Amino acid sequence: MNSITLRPDIRQKLDEIGSADIVVGIPSYNNARTIGHVVRAVQAGFAKYFPENKCVLVNSDGGSTDGTMDIVQSAALDSFDSILLHHRTPSMFRIATPYHGLPGKGSAFRTIFEIASELGARACAVVDSDLRSITPEWIELLIKPVIEDRSDYVAPLYHRHKFDGTITNSIIYPLTRALYGKRIRQPIGGDFGFSGELANLYLSKDVWNSDVARFGIDIWMTTTAIANRFRVCQSFLGAKIHDPKDPGADLSAMLYQVVSAALDLMEIYDEVWMKTEGSSAVPAFGFQFDVGLEPVNVNIERMIDRFRLGAKELLEIWSQILPQSATEYIKQAAADSSGAFYIDDEIWVEVIYSFALAAHNKLLNKEHLLKSLTPLYIGKTASFIIKNLDNSAQAVEKNIEELCIMFEKSKSSLILNWQKPKGGLHEQV
Repeated sequence: MNSITLRPDIRQKLDEIGSADIVVGIPSYNNARTIGHVVRAVQAGFAKYFPENKCVLVNSDGGSTDGTMDIVQSAALDSFDSILLHHRTPSMFRIATPYHGLPGKGSAFRTIFEIASELGARACAVVDSDLRSITPEWIELLIKPVIEDRSDYVAPLYHRHKFDGTITNSIIYPLTRALYGKRIRQPIGGDFGFSGELANLYLSKDVWNSDVARFGIDIWMTTTAIANRFRVCQSFLGAKIHDPKDPGADLSAMLYQVVSAALDLMEIYDEVWMKTEGSSAVPAFGFQFDVGLEPVNVNIERMIDRFRLGAKELLEIWSQILPQSATEYIKQAAADSSGAFYIDDEIWVEVIYSFALAAHNKLLNKEHLLKSLTPLYIGKTASFIIKNLDNSAQAVEKNIEELCIMFEKSKSSLILNWQKPKGGLHEQV
């Protein structure tokens, strides 16, 4: 795939800019309704926090037909006076370009990485194009740890509704933490800061014709940074206001995409995670404060019904993947009509590690395997919601911490079975 920097129009723009200290990228696809606000927030962040630096905003667009790129080019602050005590004209540029390659967020990111590398940027960030809660302070919090603290990767830290982000809370955060030993709370948050050096590493990886280019770029970026021993941290950004998703809705495509990427990374970095013990906190920047959060609507009965239907149709498949004790537990949970629906954390950890081992051993077609995980995930989510209906956000976070610890404690069993040539999925230690 040819580099975007070889295109004559982009080459001319890069030659005009010459070099940059900071590059912030915004991937987009039909985001005309929200991207103007995001562009203005990035501009304000440049002007307020980095007035001495040469800054470039890059919009990498996936072929929008709603005028997204036109808005990027025209969006501007009415006046810098509202955000600056002492007015000066900041040195900032913008590039808006369609990306090429496989359709998806990863291909958009590749364009941003290439432009940042070509300009020799010291610090970079990417932010989502549909954010309603982004402020100029986000740019400071994603960039300054790179410039002033020599961090290489800045993950976002948000306050979220206790029933939002259930794929992160039940699978991706505890799994990533247990595997790689770093407590990055939002490994697939969507808004990240990173060093120019790390951007160059990302570019060197041969993943741009793979599923990473279509989906999974967020967990790939996080895991690649940790596994390659770059300095990682997180910054508190407040609330991430976006269109909330019903945890009981059809999230099977998203679940497949994210978990598939996480399991692919387990294969790439198995020598790293098998040698990693326990987990440790990472530096956190930003002043944490309580924020108002949008409600997340849930339909628990529908979720339990979907779990039971999955158990009816997929129990035979699950029995090939799970230990017998876990299969029996799931079977009984599906048959229980007492109203006390619950899926134990220990069983859930067995489920996730068993699916990881089944993928590793190619027990089933990977897509079929992971799509069969959906009813189990929905059942676990329903159990989590029932348990935490009346709990505070702090109590919910404590429950998630307990799940993470269970993932860490059970990791020795995963390692033991991972190293076996075939089978051995049902053996415990």
